[in-house]
Amino acid sequence: MLKTLKSDLPASVVVFFVALPLCLGIALASGAPLFSGLIAGIIGGIVVGSLSGSKIGVSGPAAGLAAIVLTAIGTLGGYENFLVAVVLGGIIQLLFGVLRAGIIGYYFPSSVIKGMLTGIGIIIILKQIPHFFGYDAEPEGADSFFETSGENTFSAIWHIFDNLIIGSMIIGFISLAILLLWSNVLVKKGKFFEIIQGPLVAVVVGIIFYVITQSNEALAISDSHLVSVPVPDSFDSFIGQFSFPNFSAITNPEVWVIAFTIALVASLETLLCVEATDKLDPEKNVTPTNRELLAQGTGNILSGLVGGLPITQVIVRSSANIQSGGKSKLSAIIHGFLLLISVILIPTLLNKIPLSVLAAILLIVGYKLAKPALFMKMYKLGWKQSVPFFVTVFGIVFTDLLVGIGLGLAVGIVVILLKSYQNSHFLHIEDNSNGKHRIKMELAEEVTFFNKGAILKELDSLPRDTYLEFDVRKTRYLDYDIIEILEDFAFKAKERNIDIKLISKRGVVENPPSFIEFFQLRPKSNISLS
Repeated sequence: MLKTLKSDLPASVVVFFVALPLCLGIALASGAPLFSGLIAGIIGGIVVGSLSGSKIGVSGPAAGLAAIVLTAIGTLGGYENFLVAVVLGGIIQLLFGVLRAGIIGYYFPSSVIKGMLTGIGIIIILKQIPHFFGYDAEPEGADSFFETSGENTFSAIWHIFDNLIIGSMIIGFISLAILLLWSNVLVKKGKFFEIIQGPLVAVVVGIIFYVITQSNEALAISDSHLVSVPVPDSFDSFIGQFSFPNFSAITNPEVWVIAFTIALVASLETLLCVEATDKLDPEKNVTPTNRELLAQGTGNILSGLVGGLPITQVIVRSSANIQSGGKSKLSAIIHGFLLLISVILIPTLLNKIPLSVLAAILLIVGYKLAKPALFMKMYKLGWKQSVPFFVTVFGIVFTDLLVGIGLGLAVGIVVILLKSYQNSHFLHIEDNSNGKHRIKMELAEEVTFFNKGAILKELDSLPRDTYLEFDVRKTRYLDYDIIEILEDFAFKAKERNIDIKLISKRGVVENPPSFIEFFQLRPKSNISLS
């Protein structure tokens, strides 16, 4: 990993600046102590980053769990009781890993994963536009269409100019100009501009702008529009920011329900993120998903024990890592140490960073995830790819991440069923001979009950006086439901003067009296023809 340090160190700085406001914002949206988000970010970077098999994935608190956490804290009667559910959720994730449940991540269609990445990119852009102009009513990291402030994604943008902060807007545009100049021009000029990343320069300029405009009434940026890291007065007050689980609540059944919910949702988000980051990875590394669940489970146990929020692998931080040139897990680990060191040593300095500067950084991240060219590319791939893609994108934008993915997956399953319906068999119609239509029907390799409708429709539509060649030589698996259809058809075929020639690896049979007897099947069993 040390060989990639020159790439990982600059990337870790970018991820740090992306993660810092998200950790705080997600904690605020979750109704949890602000420090709990930082704890989750630190453990997600250092512990999960070390244990994970992902080279470019970054973990921390996730917006998708904010609503669950907010409700759970109220239901369980306090944050300390909720921490018990986080610890138990981590243990359940360890069990998922041992049971090799990570394979679930591979069953999401590529179109849905691409839709997820694009939808997240769009939602990042839409959610950061108000912050860019100084309208900070909604916490950073929120991803739901309906916001806790009473706004929705689009109404918040509409009301920007009623809540415009001139200083935030100016430094936002300056930061955006620095980032674009750095990535499009300066980075090509020499190694220095590769090592010192544009986001770091933008943050430094943002701090300087804040300091020199404090006395200017028109340009001054108030504390509510700055990063808000808790600042302890002493070592004791720093330690006092940690919370510890109340294990006496472990007998409460609701704790176990919430623990399982956290484990399930966190694991699903992680597996989806793993699949997505592997697609974004320029080196096309493949992350071991079961190991990832073990790493996430360990991270959640530790986070719950010291007062942190639940942890998942997070696509925003992971994509920022990839876009900044991160090559190994070292970038995720270093970003965790940067969070730890900064909240201990320089929290006051961090609290001078305008949120609009960090919004500018996230706008670039969002654009790279949702480039306009991808929409045309997916459209050209045909409806079977484009429909699940667009449903996922719009679902994420107008609901939230998990609902959007669920909608895309549902549509993807329907598409698969339609494709299965269409591809169950192949019909070849030949010319008439001896006054009979000659038709050849060849079944696909695997024929299941999904194909019943298509095959039944074709058989029922055969005209009278037909000679049917029924070829199952390529079929490796034949569902009993299909055998029943063939059995019924053999009976009807006699009435319609249809002759059947069954061709299989066992030989050729003319007008088989019973398909069930031919395949020697017991009721409700299936046949493997391989």
